[in-house]
Amino acid sequence: ASFRSMAIVFISMVFFAAKSNAQFYKDMSVGLNAGAYIYLGDLTPNDFGSFKTIKPGFSLFVKKPINHFLAARVHISIASLKGDESLYSSNSDYRQQRNFSFSTPIKEFSGQLVWNILGRNYEAKGILPYVFSGAGVTLINVKKDYSRLNPAVFGETSEVYTGLVIDNAKGTPRSLLSVPVGIGAEYALSDRFSVNIETAYRFIFTDYLDGFSQSANPKLQDHYHSTSAGIIYKFGKKDKGIGCPVIIL
Repeated sequence: ASFRSMAIVFISMVFFAAKSNAQFYKDMSVGLNAGAYIYLGDLTPNDFGSFKTIKPGFSLFVKKPINHFLAARVHISIASLKGDESLYSSNSDYRQQRNFSFSTPIKEFSGQLVWNILGRNYEAKGILPYVFSGAGVTLINVKKDYSRLNPAVFGETSEVYTGLVIDNAKGTPRSLLSVPVGIGAEYALSDRFSVNIETAYRFIFTDYLDGFSQSANPKLQDHYHSTSAGIIYKFGKKDKGIGCPVIIL
């Protein structure tokens, strides 16, 4: 329900801006993407993230070209993240005994610069690869679970137990500075519609995305990334130019 409400407000703002300034919105586009969001941190042995706990997510964006190469983009993502050590056993027996897990919804708001590698921001044909980066805020609400910890392995004198005391005292943040960095490609279907696919990695500068730090690996910061695809609608009409006059003989 919250995503639907945000989407309605978001699109309404775009149409309001469109009606208020025709020249400004002429090359503006709005996009809707869906994809997979993946946690990367202490609770997975995989260097590329927890692919066993992939969660779905959606994103909305408005993009406005600055010149042939650069465009500004306002981006909103609604998704969730999850990690669960009980899913890993091979060469990770201690994870089966520690058994930490967490989940959190994420709401990400960012401003980004998009670089069209081929310098074709005003064209609607072919494949248009791009890279992007920016800065924003990610809102989270972490629910962590350490109830399955095996006390016979990790007793009160263990680093895991003493680390838990520190982590619980510190708590978890509700908002994070996020820096998305990514790459993608857009393919025009017509003058107005195109499809895209992109992947983005988020630097968030914390080890408490999953709620655990001192009890896990305080030297390793948490992050998350996503891969998504969607459809883009471009506002404005294509210039038709001046037609040749008809000469009657």
